[in-house]
Parts: sequence; structure tokens; C-alpha cells
Amino acid sequence: MRVKITQIQLPLDYEEKDIFAAVAAKLKCSENILSGLEIIRRSIDARKRREEPVFSMHVEIEISESTGFLLPDDKEIRIISGQKILPEIIIPKTSGKAMTRPVIVGSGPSGLMAALTLAEAGLSPILIERGSPVRERTSQVSLFWKKGELNPEGNVLFGEGGAGLFSDGKLTTRSKDRISVRRFLETLVKCGAPEEILIDSEPHLGTDILKKILPAFRNLIEGAGGEVRFHSRLEGIRAENGRLCGITVNGEDIDTQFCILATGHSARDIYQMLAASGVMLEQKSFAVGLRLELPQERIDRAQWGSFAGHTRLGPAGFHLALKETGKNRACYTFCMCPGGTVIPCASSHGFLTSNGMSLSSRPGKFGNAAFLVPVNPSDYADHGKEIFPALAGIGFQIKIEQLAYKAAGGDYYLPASPLSDFLADRNPNTLPERRSWPRSIPADLQVILPDFICATLKAAIPGMLSLLKGIIHEEILLYAAETRSSSPVRISRNETGESVNLSGLFPSGEGAGYAGGIVSSAVDGLRAAEAVIRKITDE
Repeated sequence: MRVKITQIQLPLDYEEKDIFAAVAAKLKCSENILSGLEIIRRSIDARKRREEPVFSMHVEIEISESTGFLLPDDKEIRIISGQKILPEIIIPKTSGKAMTRPVIVGSGPSGLMAALTLAEAGLSPILIERGSPVRERTSQVSLFWKKGELNPEGNVLFGEGGAGLFSDGKLTTRSKDRISVRRFLETLVKCGAPEEILIDSEPHLGTDILKKILPAFRNLIEGAGGEVRFHSRLEGIRAENGRLCGITVNGEDIDTQFCILATGHSARDIYQMLAASGVMLEQKSFAVGLRLELPQERIDRAQWGSFAGHTRLGPAGFHLALKETGKNRACYTFCMCPGGTVIPCASSHGFLTSNGMSLSSRPGKFGNAAFLVPVNPSDYADHGKEIFPALAGIGFQIKIEQLAYKAAGGDYYLPASPLSDFLADRNPNTLPERRSWPRSIPADLQVILPDFICATLKAAIPGMLSLLKGIIHEEILLYAAETRSSSPVRISRNETGESVNLSGLFPSGEGAGYAGGIVSSAVDGLRAAEAVIRKITDE
């Protein structure tokens, strides 16, 4: 019989034989009757009540039934039926029922997963991407970071892989759709990701690994019958009687009845085009703040104690939050990058935002995280007077990004301030020589962000950091401004996944306002593709 066992705890220096011994001890049996060990999940338990961090595992194992062994009465031990926990997704073949080829717009995780699913269904989809393939995009981003030369179509935010390419590559998610999550992770492994992402509780890839995975992912799509077109910018949509009949790309009309829109949260021209075309959009809450950087060794010591530096632990991260009080709003950390670097981002001239990035080994001397404050539609109502009301949140972002660009003197330097100066309302004169992003200059961050955001950050950051013992305020640097953690717009869709007023248009991923992160976006893209397949099959 096959058994699942949870909460198997092992020391940091465990070997495979130690897992068998721990399982046998939990089952109160001999190791000789055990076989077929499979680790399902692995996490680090470093809670302060422990003398040292340990690995906590969920495993499955086969027990020889010929021994007549009886399982202990333990809620952490249960028999598994013969069926796999995560059954394979069956993609129905449509046998050419579609009158036109479906089109996917955007090659971030949502668009890639949608394109692969439709290709495997035999629908020969077309994936269009306004930006460049990975190698060309990397060169464009390098010029931007080194010389401030921005390519509006190929940059940190646009191109193969979407905005997630230049990030920490986190693969954590709150999605309960375990089957779809597993399928995406297994696809990444097929494309060259390490198998550990299938079991680690907080897996990540890093930009260097993502750069290798993406061309392989593209090959999967093309090998299944899909087509990928770069430097292809969506300019318009065509509809008849409330139904999509085509799109315009680079001035060329493409007939299609099905379009999955997975353009990401930074394609502001797409929102404008949709609003002008009458597609229903909604205002949405989002968050704005600063990116905070501190020495990684301080984070490691705060989280791992005397075990900081252990090769099995790696650089530590943190998740901090403060609830709303009577005077100030809530504040929370987002996109924490251990051993990473803060980076400037832009998709249009004269606008500037920040983000964090790391490599797979997270080798940097600093860790960084966004400290964000919620922003609600009532906060940005005045920004929609000269544009479509649904896009007022973009107006709110734009004002901050223009101020950030101006505060740093142009040329896409990042405005920065020591935390101590920010808390004391001082205009900084210098920055520490050791910092992750040298192309940054001292700036008064309070002239960039709205007063309610600054007030919340000043009240929240010291208390949040107090949860990390040994952190020194004088070593902390703030960069402005974090504006694009999520979309300020939602493209309204119904229970079938389609636009509520344009049949055949399937908004998906972060840009549609229904996902937040690499995995949730990929899952949303998979669901959009399945919705297209159902639509075609039913017609």
C-alpha cells in the first residue's frame, strides 16, 4: 500500500538514508518494508522556538503488504488510493473546428501557458509579442541599465517572458488549483528548470534560469503547432454584433474569433485602446510604495541565527505586514528578493518605477523588498478627469513615475534616500557607497509619493523591521518608487472567462486584473485556453 506522511522533520545536513530512517520511525516499522520514497513537499522550519532550523517534509512511500503491517493511528499518516493525487490534464483535440486561428497577445507566463495549451489542442494558435526574444531583449535592457537608453517596445517590462523575466522568479502562489499549478511547474522542468521547484515550498528560478527556460518554452509551443511572432504590436480590435472578428497588428488585419489578452499590467496603450473600443473596464485597488534594501547578512542572521551561512539554507527572505490602524493604512512587503538587486524599470520615456531582481543562486550582498501601501479608487478619482474614468488609477501611477524620473535628474537613475533621512524628513545629500544599484542619486522621496503613503511608510517601516532582530536603520536604503506591483485596471469578464461585452475576447493574467505573480498568471492563462477550447467545442 502507498502512504502519505506529513511533518517528517530532518536536520539541515540530512542525507537520503536519513529520510527512510525518519519515515520508519514515524511508522514504527522496519526500513526493510519501505520502498518508492517520493518527496512531495519540503520547507524550512526556522521558528524561534526551535534550537536550530530543520527541514519539514511531506512524503509518499510504499509499504510491503505481505508483512501484514498495521499503520499507527496518526492523523499525519494516511493511505493513498491507487489514483494519482494530481491526475494528468486531458486536453481535448478540436479536430479543426475553429474557423480561425486563436491569437494570444503577450508572452508572459499567462500568454505562454495559454499558447501551449491551445497548440496541444491542435488549434495552431498565433502568439504575438510586441517586444523582443530573450537574447535581443537582454541587450536592450543592458543598454537601458548602463546608459539610460530606453526602447519603448523592448525593455524590462516588455518582451519574451513578460515583466517576470527580470525579477526573483518566485513560483509561490495562493492558487488552490493544484492540478494546473503542477502542470505549469512540470512544464518549466521540461524546459530546464531544476526539479526542486516541484517540492520546495518557496521555489524560485532567478533571471539567469528564466533566460534559458523561455526559448525552450517557445520551442514547445512551436513544436506543438503554434506560431510565435515578436515585434508584433496589437493596435486595435474589430467586432461585429458584440463578437470579436479580428485584430490589427502592426497595421495588418488578422481575422480571428478568439483572442486571449495577456498583455501584463504595463501595457497602458492597450487599456486605452480597449476603453476607446467600448470594452468594459473597471477601476481596481492596487498598492504603491518604496523598495527597501538592506545587507543580506543582516537578514540571514535575523532569520537563521547562528546557522546563517549554512549551504542548505541559502539567503533568507522575509514577509512582513502591519494592519491598518486608526491613523494609518496597512503596509506589507512584496516581491522580496534575497541576495538581489534593485532595478529601474520603464516602458515609456519620462516615466520611472522600481523593482527587484535576483539570480538563481541569489549571490548579492543585499536583499530588497517593496514596502507597499494599499491605494483605493477613492484615492485617485481626480486623476480620471481627462482620460477614461476606468483608467484613473493609471493617471495616479503616471504622476508618481514622472516625479520619480524628475527627482533623479532624468537618464533613468533611481532616486534614493537613506531610511534615517526619510524618517527624519531630511533631504539626503549622500548615499552609501555600497549599494546594489550604483546608478542612483540622493533625492527627497517625499516629493514623489502622496502624503498618505509617506505617512504610512514612516509609521510602519520601523515597527515592521523590529521583527527582524539586529537590523540597523543606518544601513538601510530606500528607492522610489514602487508603482506597478499590480494592475490598477480590471478588464471585466464573465463566468466563461470572456469580456462581459465582447464575446471571443478572453482577458487573462496580471494585466487583466485577475492574477498576481508568475504562477497565478500561468494558471489563469491555462484556464483562458481551456475556456476557448470549450467555446470551440460547444459551437
